[in-house]
Amino acid sequence: MHALLKEIRHNPLLWLLAFVPVVFAAAKLKPESHTLLFVLSVLAIVPLAALLSHATESVAAKTGDAVGGLLNATLGNLTELIIALAALRAGQYMLVKASIAGAIVTNTLFMLGASFLLGGLKHHVQEYNRVSARVQAGLLFLATIALLIPSAVSQADSATAAAFTQKLSVGLAVLLIVAYGLGMLFSLKTHRELFASAAHSEEAGEAPWPISLALATLAGVTVLVALVSEIFVESVQKAAETFGMTPAFVGFIVVALVGGAAEMASAFSGARKNRLDLSVGIALGSASQIALFVAPVLVLLSYVIAPAPMDLQFWPGAVVMMLIATLTAALVTNSGRSAWFVGVLVLMVYLIFALTLYLLPPQAQ
Repeated sequence: MHALLKEIRHNPLLWLLAFVPVVFAAAKLKPESHTLLFVLSVLAIVPLAALLSHATESVAAKTGDAVGGLLNATLGNLTELIIALAALRAGQYMLVKASIAGAIVTNTLFMLGASFLLGGLKHHVQEYNRVSARVQAGLLFLATIALLIPSAVSQADSATAAAFTQKLSVGLAVLLIVAYGLGMLFSLKTHRELFASAAHSEEAGEAPWPISLALATLAGVTVLVALVSEIFVESVQKAAETFGMTPAFVGFIVVALVGGAAEMASAFSGARKNRLDLSVGIALGSASQIALFVAPVLVLLSYVIAPAPMDLQFWPGAVVMMLIATLTAALVTNSGRSAWFVGVLVLMVYLIFALTLYLLPPQAQ
């Protein structure tokens, strides 16, 4: 606990933790002040993300970058899962699907591209384990195919499309969860040696926290991030109107960026410290977890907690963006080496998507 308090005292960014109780109080006292709650929730998530980043690095120092990246992606995706569950209970299926697609694209393009850029600005050329990146990109491609099929075949026969798409979505959800489990077995058990971190000159930094403190901080901060994110989601739609943002842009870009803030802080910090294996593991691992685990689980849970079952049929624009994002990740991670300009290219693809959604939102299904 002393290490945690010391970190808060010496890091001005963590002083923003004062906004965490403020946003909870504001949500109780002024629940209709959506713009205020939106701003406060963003200010609260930023220091929580920084704290989560430090705790994750401490765990990664003990477990290795592969497991550290997996742990961070898992805990970070709890935020997206809780946000989606809240929307699912309310029957807001478009928001659920937009947050899923947005999280996949944002993690694959923005998080990966920004990590390459930030790391490349400090280090001339960086290396990482391309086997791990290939496996994650392969899993992402599999998931994208599974999300593409319901949208493609549902147009064939409109009379039976709804029932067929629903049954197909359940079957695909089970297959994706099985594929995700087998991928975990492959990377963490049977072929673990292939996923060792690439050699790098790690910089000397602060001593990592004790593992017990790091794990406790990870758990506690993840819960807080999830609670603040719920307030954020409740206020973001009305606040978006004030700031002139379209609903599509909010669901696909804004919610994904704020929901993934914790993971991004860890990925960017790892890249700056020449630990690109950790950054790539978080970015691609998080995207594949959302596609292979979070989305299928939401489909299955919709039969229990939602007003009606949810399917995996996304609007065509979202499917195209997810497919392009996956192919871009596979292309740029093929060599196992990176420089700052590679990050620029990946970010440009993301900015093209963001500009398109800001000006021309996809039609609701």
